[in-house]
Parts: sequence; C-alpha cells; structure tokens
Amino acid sequence: MGLLSQGSPLNWEETKKYADHIRKHGIIQFLNIYNKLKERQKDVLKWGDEVEYMLLELDDKDEKVRLILNSKEVLETLQDQGEKINPNHPTLWRPEYGSYMIEGTPGQPYGGTMSEFNTVEGNMGKRRREASSVLNQNETLCTITSFPRLGCPGFTKPEHRPTPVEKGVSKSLFFPDEAINRHPRFSTLTRNIRHRRGEKVVINVPIFKDKCTPSPFVEEFPEDDGEAARAALPDHIYMDAMGFGMGNCCLQVTFQACSIDEARYLYDQLATFCPIVMALSAAAPFYRGFVSDTDCRWGVISASVDDRTVEERGLKPLKNNKYRIFKSRYDSIDSYLSSCSEKYNDIDLTIDEEINKQLLDAGIDKLLAQHIAHLFIRDPLSVFEEKIHLDDENESDHFENLQSTNWQTMRFKPPPPNSDIGWRVEFRPMEVQLTDFENAAYVVFVVLLTRVILSYKLDFLIPLSKVKTTTQFYSFIKCSDPIIAGLSLEKLCSGGHVLLPKGHLQRCVKQKNGLETDGANEEYTLMSIDTIINGKEGVFQGLIPILNCYLENMEVDVDTRCTILNYLKLIKKRASGELMTMAKWMREFVAQHPQYKQDSILTDKINYDLFKKCDRIAKGEEQCPELIGIPVNRFK
Repeated sequence: MGLLSQGSPLNWEETKKYADHIRKHGIIQFLNIYNKLKERQKDVLKWGDEVEYMLLELDDKDEKVRLILNSKEVLETLQDQGEKINPNHPTLWRPEYGSYMIEGTPGQPYGGTMSEFNTVEGNMGKRRREASSVLNQNETLCTITSFPRLGCPGFTKPEHRPTPVEKGVSKSLFFPDEAINRHPRFSTLTRNIRHRRGEKVVINVPIFKDKCTPSPFVEEFPEDDGEAARAALPDHIYMDAMGFGMGNCCLQVTFQACSIDEARYLYDQLATFCPIVMALSAAAPFYRGFVSDTDCRWGVISASVDDRTVEERGLKPLKNNKYRIFKSRYDSIDSYLSSCSEKYNDIDLTIDEEINKQLLDAGIDKLLAQHIAHLFIRDPLSVFEEKIHLDDENESDHFENLQSTNWQTMRFKPPPPNSDIGWRVEFRPMEVQLTDFENAAYVVFVVLLTRVILSYKLDFLIPLSKVKTTTQFYSFIKCSDPIIAGLSLEKLCSGGHVLLPKGHLQRCVKQKNGLETDGANEEYTLMSIDTIINGKEGVFQGLIPILNCYLENMEVDVDTRCTILNYLKLIKKRASGELMTMAKWMREFVAQHPQYKQDSILTDKINYDLFKKCDRIAKGEEQCPELIGIPVNRFK
C-alpha cells in the first residue's frame, strides 16, 4: 500500500522542482532514525501478513463477472464497525490501488510462539467473513491475483469507458480512471509515472499460442493515436496502464527482527527464496481476456510502474537525466546488506555518489550506504503541498516517499520515528491464493523458514545475479569440505542447534559434477523447485525435511504441529507437481471449458463459470483436491 499522505497532490512539473529537496531531507530523516536506533536490541519477533482482495459481482442473469468500484464505502463500513470502536479489533482494513480492492491484516501482529501458527488461517477466515458481510447480494470477496478480463469492455460496475484522448490520469485504451482508488496518492502516482516517463507505460506479455490462436497474433486498437501501434509487440498481449499491475492482488509478510543486524541478515537470506516462492505461488495466467504464456504477475507489475525515461532505459544517450537505470522501480533487489554477503554482490549498482558519500561520512557502513544511495537515484512520484517542509527529527515522510516507491522483492524497513516498532523486513513476491488455507500455508512456510534460518544460522546465499525466476534455480552454496558435506541431516540438527565447526554453515551435501565455484571452497548448482523444497538424495536435503527436523526439536502442541504439517504438505505437493499451482489449475479449467475455442480468448461466460467455481471453493462449499488436496478446515 505504501505511504498514504493526505493533502493537495502536486503534478509532475511541480514535483520535479522538489525532487532534490525530498531526497536531501529523506537522507537526513534516515540518518536521524539510524543514529537513534542503530543500537536497539532484543526486540521480540512480531510478524503479520497482508492479504489483498477483489470485490466482485457475479451476475447470474447475464453470466458475467464485474469488479465493483465501491471499495471506499466498503472500507469505511468495515473500519466503522471495527477498529474505530475497538482498538483491539482482530482485523484491520486498508485501501489498495484499485477502487475494487481492499487489504486486510490481523489487528495485532503475531508473536514468536509456535502456537501463533495455529491462528493465522482462522484470522484470515474472520477477515473474509467480515468483509463479505457488508457486501450486497450477488457480490463476493475473492483472493485472486489477476482478474482475467481486466481492461475488457464492461469489466467494472458501474461501467465506465476509458478516456485515452481526453484529460485523465492514465489515458489508457482499456483501463478507466474510475477503477483507480479515489485516494489522491494513487491517481497522482499513475499520472506522474506517465509524465515522468514521457509516454504511457508499456506492458507486453507473451500470448499462449494454442491450436487456433492467430499466428502472428496482432491486435488493432481503434482509438489508438499511434502510441499503441508502436509499443505493442506481435504475439503479445498489450497493456498500457499502471492498473494492469498495481490492480493485481498479492500476499505479503513482514517480520520484526531483534536488531538491525538480524534484519539485514534475514533480508539477504530470504532474497534467495523470492523467485522460488514466487513460482511456487504462481496464480496469474490471464490478462485482458487472453491466455498468456506466463504464470506470475511480477513482470506485468514491474512494467506497469516503469517511469524510466528513454535515456534512463538506454534508448538515447544521457542528456537530461543523470543515470542509466537497468530496472523498473518494481523489481528484484540489487544488493545484499550483510557484511558476510558482500562477496555475492555481483550486480553493478547504480548509486547517487553524493548521497553515498554523505552516508559514509555520517558513519553508515558501505553496504547499507550503497543500498540507500541506490534507492535514492529515483525521483519522488507523489508529493503533497502540505508535506514539503517537515520536522526531520520526528517525521520520515520524505524518506518513505522514496522507500515506499521502490517496490522490490524484499524491503528493509527502518522503524518509524517515535514508535515502539523495531527493524523489519518485508517478503513481497508471493501471489495471493484462492483459499484461506493456501494463504495461511504460504505465510506459515515463510515465517517458519525465517525461524529455521535464525535458529540454525543457515546460509543460503548465492551470487545475486543468479537469483532469477526461471524453470530451474541456482540454489544454495555447497560446502566442498568432505567432513561437513558428509554430515547427515540428523547430525546437523540437535536440540535446535547446528553441529558444525566454527566458520562453516549448513550447506547442501557434496556433489562432484555440474557445479560452479566462486573460488572460495564453495559451490552452487541449478536445481528444480522440487529438489529445493523436497530434497534429492546426494544433492540437497530439501527445505521441508529441514523444517520438519526443526519442528521435531521444538516444543509444539499436537494441534499446532498437525496444522503446520498440513500446511507443509501443501507446499511439498505443489513443489513436486502432485498438486497444481493456481495458475495451472486456472489454465486447466479454461482449456476444458466447452466454450473455449483453443484460440487463447477467455470470454465472459468462461470467466463467469471460473469465478462461480472459485467462489464455491473459497467458501468451502466445494472441494478441489487437485488444487489443495483435502485439508482439514477447523476455522469455519
């Protein structure tokens, strides 16, 4: 969601005038926070999840699904009935980019006891029921990553036409401005990204070439002024607005660490899992009414907020801009933060040299300084007139202005000024799942993984350039010391500690062939998700066996243990292919639908039938063993 300031938003020309002011005071604000809290220790583990929802109408008469543009009213009702009358209400509700979206979180963060894992799914269920209770007949709440017909004619209720040639925010051929949340932050971001870039954003997603899909697949756009014709690629689904990315839903987890050092360590270790968990949670195969050849939203959302100019993208020589920038503001991380991770930082990092020097001179170490200096090569995008001149000792809006609009797979989060909140990290790559059971499973898996990493001091680092989303993944460093490599899993884990000599961390077992080495007695190799999650003899123990080993050495009540094992079973079977990902399940549904003509087109009727089934599954009215197995639901 990011920073939600109130006030009078500035247009891009006005915002640009204050860019250096925002950066200057943002750094001062960061330094004030750092100097006050760098020695802060012994914060307890607290964590929480964020689930994003879409509001839908299932029109049984016309057999259509539409997105309901009334999230403002729904949010106000939920807040009036919840947190405004009870500060300890078990749920919190916040706005999101789309005027058909809301975000739900637990009312209070979860703590560090294992029993907390037993309450996650129940709280998610409470959120779903609470929000559903304020909807009208035929309206429903859905946790789906990407609405398949987003941008198709009539996809909203009430229906609004896009305004590509009139005054407006996005000028999209497909996405009406009314589908953007009415909070000024969201429209300001949309407009200023377009103005800063100098043109509309360009999103091209490869289309899935079925038997009857035209080849080449080329669209015509009647209202196009020529911009779409130049930008759209053959055999791709073309989209032109921030809403096609930020209008998707996701699942995120934030952790409070005990100290800044622990937060930095977790940031690095979890970064290597981002592409793995993203692929494992894949749930977005359809865009603008077409079947795509990709399963995840990440590339779409990255392109949807890409405000880089032609110079910054390397299409023209630098003249009016300072930097050649190699990624969108929404992408994977570009550097590790811990001192022990430095040798794996093999990506050339574009930084603001002046800011970097300022941070170093102020006593910030090299890795943290370059991380902040890299974030601050960007311009602020959403500035409010009332928020230009701030008290840098007690406010952090200017820092957060840049921090919250660098949307990366991981986010390192300093504490807010004058709060009891500690140093945090946010895990951001997951796609939201259809049911509360699935969402709870992914959340618990990630949280449990952090507990194992910290308890056993595990090291999963690889060169950052190899942390990519593909069908196979470069995975964890292998120790070539035969003594360490030969240890069994049972010997590695004893009483919650890893029995390894000083200077060695748990690695994969030794494998002689097909490895790369960094020249420091360490190796890494390509692995499938199945191998990484479930293990393979002679290659890697697998994360699930390591997590099970951890659980065996912890005092966990029977009920909680059963809940956790049920969640891990889902992750295990998704990784092995025994259960489908949401993306694969949706593809299978469309492929088998009697109206599908093998032409890559997803009609209103197909979409309606898909969502009717999704709604029944999410409400527990229908089982779906091929997607989630047969979970035991104790939270109805």
